[in-house]
Amino acid sequence: MHQNRTDRRQFLAGTVGAAVALGVGQSAQSADSKPGQEYYELRTYRIADADKQKVVSNYLENALLPALKRVGITRVGVFKETESKGDHSLYVLIPYTSLDQFSSLNDVLEKDADYHNAAETYFSQPNKSPAYSRIESRLMKAFQGMPVLETPQGKAPHLFELRTYESSNEKLARLKVDMFNQGEIDIMRDVKLGPVFFGEMLVGDDVPNLTYMLSAPNKSAHEKHWDGFRAHPEWDRMKKMAKYKGTVSKIRNWYLEPLSYSGIQ
Repeated sequence: MHQNRTDRRQFLAGTVGAAVALGVGQSAQSADSKPGQEYYELRTYRIADADKQKVVSNYLENALLPALKRVGITRVGVFKETESKGDHSLYVLIPYTSLDQFSSLNDVLEKDADYHNAAETYFSQPNKSPAYSRIESRLMKAFQGMPVLETPQGKAPHLFELRTYESSNEKLARLKVDMFNQGEIDIMRDVKLGPVFFGEMLVGDDVPNLTYMLSAPNKSAHEKHWDGFRAHPEWDRMKKMAKYKGTVSKIRNWYLEPLSYSGIQ
């Protein structure tokens, strides 16, 4: 009798061990749970002219993005404004699965020889004429209502709209995030505004705010989608709710186009 119990325990231990080795236990757990909320870093490389933009773009395409891919960071977007009017800035959106992944990135890059070799021209720019003037970096956490970045479907490249909603205090900013989670994201999906990400700003020079990105085949289609949003009965109901009144103090937006090597097209 004792021998049978021992054999059974050994059998169960071996079975569980095999399941873990094959990832079965992990798959079963993940199937029952929602995906974790990502973190987003939005970098704006402030660049003086077209020549320097080429230097930064070459660095992003051949050094930074391949290095990120080597550590499992994909879906990295690289954009420029559709109507720059002399502004040569590049916008880089990097999704992270965790804050640990974000905080360890510089250490990872420091040890990557291929990265440094590919970035040689970028790093060798003279102090009096650097590749960029500054990198403006903002850190966001994905909304519960859309915890993972979604790349647009259909023929690429798409038009992208980046939007920032500032609030006059933290409480109002959180209420606006709640408004998106409670139905505004669903309305945007319903009218084909093509959400890419929604982020609550954690660190930046203009907090409190939330920032998000939409996509469309072109400007004309995008404007029609916005018309559908404004006419949507559920939006008409939500915008009249007293709890959400006055949550936004300032709205800013930028129309962007992806560079050819962007992971978001």
